[in-house]
Amino acid sequence: MNGREQEVLETIERRRRRKPRLTDALITLAHGAGGKSSHVLVEALFLEELGNPLLAPLADAAVFTENGIRFALTTDSYVVKPLFFPGGDIGELAVNGTVNDLAMLGARPLHLTAGFIIEEGFPTAELRRIAASMGAAARAAGVAIVAGDTKVVERDKGDGVYINTAGVGALERELELSPSLVRPGDKILVSGTLGDHGMAVMVARGNLELEVDLESDTAALAELVGGLLDATDGVRCLRDLTRGGLATVLNEIALTADVGIVIDESCLPIRPEVNGACEILGIDPLYVANEGKLMAVVAPEAAAAAFAALASHKLGIDAEVVGHVREEQPGLVVLETAFGGRRVVDMLVGDPLPRIC
Repeated sequence: MNGREQEVLETIERRRRRKPRLTDALITLAHGAGGKSSHVLVEALFLEELGNPLLAPLADAAVFTENGIRFALTTDSYVVKPLFFPGGDIGELAVNGTVNDLAMLGARPLHLTAGFIIEEGFPTAELRRIAASMGAAARAAGVAIVAGDTKVVERDKGDGVYINTAGVGALERELELSPSLVRPGDKILVSGTLGDHGMAVMVARGNLELEVDLESDTAALAELVGGLLDATDGVRCLRDLTRGGLATVLNEIALTADVGIVIDESCLPIRPEVNGACEILGIDPLYVANEGKLMAVVAPEAAAAAFAALASHKLGIDAEVVGHVREEQPGLVVLETAFGGRRVVDMLVGDPLPRIC
């Protein structure tokens, strides 16, 4: 590395480590995209005003103990457009996304709640279709929707239907999964192809005029996680690859653990159809969301067992080891390209794919 490259990396690192400050006078779509603007909003506004020890880790779910039993609690909201897309719909997405947030902490999902904000004039038949999809997804995931709420807003004020969920799960294993546990030498795995959900939704909107066979990968990952944790005790951290994609998740881990991360472009599992759609939009597939894939950071000696566990499950047949953790350049994610070059992979900026979940 020459002096100029080192200087650029040091400048990027200094900027990334500054305490977030919310200077925007108005909320934009970027604040909901899961990237830089989202992190500033959460850390500089919500965490500042609502901060407490359970919220402070900003994990997929909060972990708490009651009567000696550990639980995980999460909440999420779904505003995907269109409501029905190849491979799924907003109802299935809401169940699977909530279950997955619990699973990423190693919890066994137990119960969900569901709140519906429905626009006046929305077809009852479509609402029944969404509810039926939610019921089927919940049964498949082994959870029950045990409470809910319904609100109706005026015509043209709700864009069909929005769904809010909460979920609780039991932490039955004596383990902790956290980015803070990541260490140099650890290996990074993904459970399958990247960007499928985000591109499937974008194609379903009809704006790209593409004739490609793309489906959302929405799926409940609790069973996959259970098999992984049964296979090895070397799992450090799990994350589902939703808003902001793999790139944003890895940046969060690099900053939290104060480590550098290197990913190998040649190992990234990306469908040609996803690559093609991303090229048309000018989007890097590393920033495109999945709703049925996870990323695992594991100890180096656990990598083989972790890979075998993922690849043996139907939801992990396209699993790959895509990178490793290092001590150098803490806080930075670097991509080694197929042509032998390197580039910094920063956190998502803006919102190139609004309302995909």
